[in-house]
Amino acid sequence: MQPSADQSLIARGAYLAKAGDCAGCHTAVNGGAPYAGGLGMASPFGTIISSNITPDPRYGIGRYSYEDFARALREGVAPGAKHLYPAMPYPSFSKLADDDVHALYGYFMHAVKPVARPNEPPQVPFPFNQRWTLTFWKWLFMPKGGPYRAHPEHDAQWNRGAYLVQSLGHCGACHTPRGVAFQERGYDEASPHYLAGGVNDHWFAANLTGDPGSGLGRVPADDLVSFLKTGHGGGLVAYGSMVEQIEDSSQYLNDDDLRAIASYLKSLPSQQPSGNYNPERPVARSAANGNRVHERQSAGATVYQSFCARCHGDRGMGNLPLYPKLAGNPSVISDDATSLIRLLVEGGNTPATLTGPPRMNMPAFAGLLSDAEMAQALTYIRSAWGNDARQVTANDVGTFRSGLHK
Repeated sequence: MQPSADQSLIARGAYLAKAGDCAGCHTAVNGGAPYAGGLGMASPFGTIISSNITPDPRYGIGRYSYEDFARALREGVAPGAKHLYPAMPYPSFSKLADDDVHALYGYFMHAVKPVARPNEPPQVPFPFNQRWTLTFWKWLFMPKGGPYRAHPEHDAQWNRGAYLVQSLGHCGACHTPRGVAFQERGYDEASPHYLAGGVNDHWFAANLTGDPGSGLGRVPADDLVSFLKTGHGGGLVAYGSMVEQIEDSSQYLNDDDLRAIASYLKSLPSQQPSGNYNPERPVARSAANGNRVHERQSAGATVYQSFCARCHGDRGMGNLPLYPKLAGNPSVISDDATSLIRLLVEGGNTPATLTGPPRMNMPAFAGLLSDAEMAQALTYIRSAWGNDARQVTANDVGTFRSGLHK
């Protein structure tokens, strides 16, 4: 560890590293040393192994000058003109303010423990292992505007939220759909695709725009703040990769920054709408709607009552704050059912945070339910209690399980 630097700068850098969730990607699972790399990240082009970003002089970034650090962070170029794969969100980090880059550099160089852990080569086949081609990728897809510039038509809170979401938070890395070259299809609210939802590593990251169906249109700002702080808010509970993001990052943000993020997200107009929720709508399967099989006699309802209702309630209202509601849940009525299928197949858990409820676990049903039974249960959930989303088929479940090898 290098000699001490300005402690206020280091403290700010530590906070920013939490906001950017640097440890989430640069720490290996099962007891890896913080920031020492080794985490495998799946991409359409192979598995990319995160690098050692401790100040170790041989394997880490201990010999980086500030200029080296800034270029790697903002441009994705390490010393020796080594282009980094865009699994590192340097397109978002290109918007970082100079003061924040200086603070991050001070923190990593002076407060992070050096770890002599060698970096592992990425498991990327030809031609994607030719890093020089990333020069052209960057020319085509990198944002060109430089550090974030405040929008004078919005107040300071909105601009702070926009800055955090678009730069350090790199929310678009998961929540913005990607194109054929793995590029995010937009880096700010000017794009109709920005934060409209995307699939990453077999999870669907939800639509964060104002869509009243599968987006945040019906989620109050205060509930969104609570969700980012504890993983629970307004009957919604974090799942999948969002659990780690909350545990490692957003729970440590101060309330002003959380409210700024909520303010910005709540300002986004509806994009890519899907699903509907109307609690006054008649149930999906009723004699009044012309169905020969009553709701409570349907196969999906039977599976739900047998395996799901104990935690989520007969009417899908959950058991708050521990278990989420399913009625009106934006993730439940999203057009993309990837995350719902994965949760049924392999289960999951809720976040364990400093101020939130205790961690709860959802069991896996891969060994209990057939593909058809899971599809019927999800179709029932997505059409009951006022929910209105497309049905899930056994083929949907089977195809997903094949991709997940489960």
